[in-house]
Amino acid sequence: MPVIAGKSNAMAAVRVATVDKRRSPKKGPKGSRAKVISELRETQRQTNLALKLQRQYLSFDNLSGPSQSPNPAFGLLTPEIIHGCIDFFFENMYPTMPILHRERLEEHVQAMDVSAESYCLISSLCAFMIIQPGITIPPNLLEYTDAPVSNLDMGTALVEETLRVRRSYDYIEMPTTKAVITSFFLFACYFGLNKHNTAWFHLREATTLSQILGMQDENTYVSEDLIESSRKRRLFWLLFVTERAYALQRHRPLTLHSTIALPTVTEDPSETIAISGFLHLVDLFRPFDDIFVGLWNKARSDCSTTWLAHLQKQLSDALPAQLSSTESQAADLRISQQWLRTMVWQLSMSNGFLSSASADSSMKFKYPLEIARDLVALTGQLSQQSMEVHGIGLIWKIFDIACTLTDVMSCVPLDNNTFEFGPRDYLDRCLNLVSTLRGGDSRYLPLLLEKINNTLPAMAAPLPAPLPLDYVDGRVEEVYDGLVEEIYDGSTTDHSSILENQSSFLGSPALHSSVTDHSSILGSPPIPPASTEGYTSFAPVTPNPLMLPNLPQFSENHAIPLQYGYPSRTHFSVDA
Repeated sequence: MPVIAGKSNAMAAVRVATVDKRRSPKKGPKGSRAKVISELRETQRQTNLALKLQRQYLSFDNLSGPSQSPNPAFGLLTPEIIHGCIDFFFENMYPTMPILHRERLEEHVQAMDVSAESYCLISSLCAFMIIQPGITIPPNLLEYTDAPVSNLDMGTALVEETLRVRRSYDYIEMPTTKAVITSFFLFACYFGLNKHNTAWFHLREATTLSQILGMQDENTYVSEDLIESSRKRRLFWLLFVTERAYALQRHRPLTLHSTIALPTVTEDPSETIAISGFLHLVDLFRPFDDIFVGLWNKARSDCSTTWLAHLQKQLSDALPAQLSSTESQAADLRISQQWLRTMVWQLSMSNGFLSSASADSSMKFKYPLEIARDLVALTGQLSQQSMEVHGIGLIWKIFDIACTLTDVMSCVPLDNNTFEFGPRDYLDRCLNLVSTLRGGDSRYLPLLLEKINNTLPAMAAPLPAPLPLDYVDGRVEEVYDGLVEEIYDGSTTDHSSILENQSSFLGSPALHSSVTDHSSILGSPPIPPASTEGYTSFAPVTPNPLMLPNLPQFSENHAIPLQYGYPSRTHFSVDA
């Protein structure tokens, strides 16, 4: 009975609700006004449909796939620009990013008029080359203007063009290797444009597309032809390195792990040197796994002095004294090695594992002085061109090392021997590097000078005499332990925070001529050539001109620099 009564009550409630609904007045406009609104909605629907059809039949033959013909912007990508950027990539960038095949890339150039995906690949590559290395684009190569065009304007236009065409097809549901590379190039462009949130989005997009393609699975590489398989494998490891470099620079998480075999130097006998250097780059970043990044991002705290000291030894031994690589690879490898040593030292500091009494120099407060010394030694025998091609990512690493060196110099006693190289000379060399790389227009130089002025205000004057060695029973350094810990305040030093509230480097005030003068910025004697002992590290190569065909080598005003990290970043990453 209770059940039947419940049904009766429910039915009664429904009848009441129905009657109330019938009696209640209808909402919304009525009469002629309602008719006008209905007609406007129908007109809008038909207009949207017409626009959709117009895009479908005029811009593209079909929106269902990437192999449809694009509607390119007139005069933006001329044959001279395309082939100049491709030449520059293979002559200068390919050893660090061996992910493209020259003949197959030329096939994509020929297919640009009929394939939107090929068009996006080429346009993103050109944008990357124009933004990163800063090559010159003379006005006579542009069909739509005779006025000078900056790298910033040209690179940004190509990025926007790539995004515009890319929106016309679905590259997510059915991704290809070309889509992954395009996303990676977009990441590199936004990294150089100092738009790090957008850069991170496209790097994560590239890693996600690679996982959809199964690039993290060894079985993916079994049935493909050798060229496609080898480039895809290298692409995975380039993303692997870039993600880790960017993760350290910007405190990001990881998505890729060491799950497939490395490339081999026997894949192509003509690329033995390039692939050997690329493998060294992977080896440098492989120890920086989820454990380290978790500690770096404060998601975990289970590290130890032994583990950190072992990691420092791994880094010190990661590269042989004689590298089989190109000079540009050697520049990236050696400087990245010193930067990673600095990152591990910062983690050791933030966890309170450093001690002046440690038998391991890497666990002492003065260790950044050794890192800076090694940086000066190796950069002293590298050409500027070999460092220039890596763009802003390489400068970031030097900037990070210099900032850490400045912090340590403000807290530990220094030898006051004017006849030997010391920390002041190392810092001076870092300033010279930051001021001269990329033509002296880097955004990091004003920030580094400001940090030195704030942290070491007495640098312009002679340093005070060091404390006597018998001070506090001879344990001089321990007097300064608390000072160093106070500076790092129990956390890894993220020097990117210095940049957050600064105006873009494109708008930085012009640097005085004294900044790029090779005389000492800090007032000490000029730095003589550093010893190259143990650092003759790259195979002899014929320098390649950093230019488009028959064009000046560099623009007088490089609009934008970059590096991944890689991504050398970035770095590139390329971690990050």
